[in-house]
Amino acid sequence: MGISLSKITPNLWFDHQAEEAANFYVSIFKDSKIVNVTRYGEAGPGPEGSVLTVTFDIEGQSFVALNGGPHFTFSPAISFLVDCETQDEVDGLWDKLSIGGEKEQCGWLRDKYGVSWQIVPAVLREMLNDPDPEKSQRVMKAMLQMKKINIKDLQKAYEPLTKN
Repeated sequence: MGISLSKITPNLWFDHQAEEAANFYVSIFKDSKIVNVTRYGEAGPGPEGSVLTVTFDIEGQSFVALNGGPHFTFSPAISFLVDCETQDEVDGLWDKLSIGGEKEQCGWLRDKYGVSWQIVPAVLREMLNDPDPEKSQRVMKAMLQMKKINIKDLQKAYEPLTKN
């Protein structure tokens, strides 16, 4: 049929905001696009001509947004982790995705649709996996004090100045 999805594709259930949300996400991430919009026909259950699904890609990952009605809502038990290379990338995604949503601890946020995201610098994982437990624990302690992750503050915790 011409629409190619990933082997595993997250399906996001919205009440009626599937197209709006897909456009919002595509506007934030650089390598993103709307792939297809499917509309309800006369068989319903939604109004004929209204959006049923929106297939979209973000950074090579396929998603489907479904207008399924108010029966289900999002939970932070499922989130999308976004690895960022720079503080500018962390800042930009954090600021854009959190508009109208909630900024939470340790790089987590909930967007205006209720979808949870983790905006995390890739260097954090490296620091937390350091074989030196003192370093990794200092980084963990610093991260637990943050909402948006700050790479410079993580680096200060990772390699504190030594007093001579």
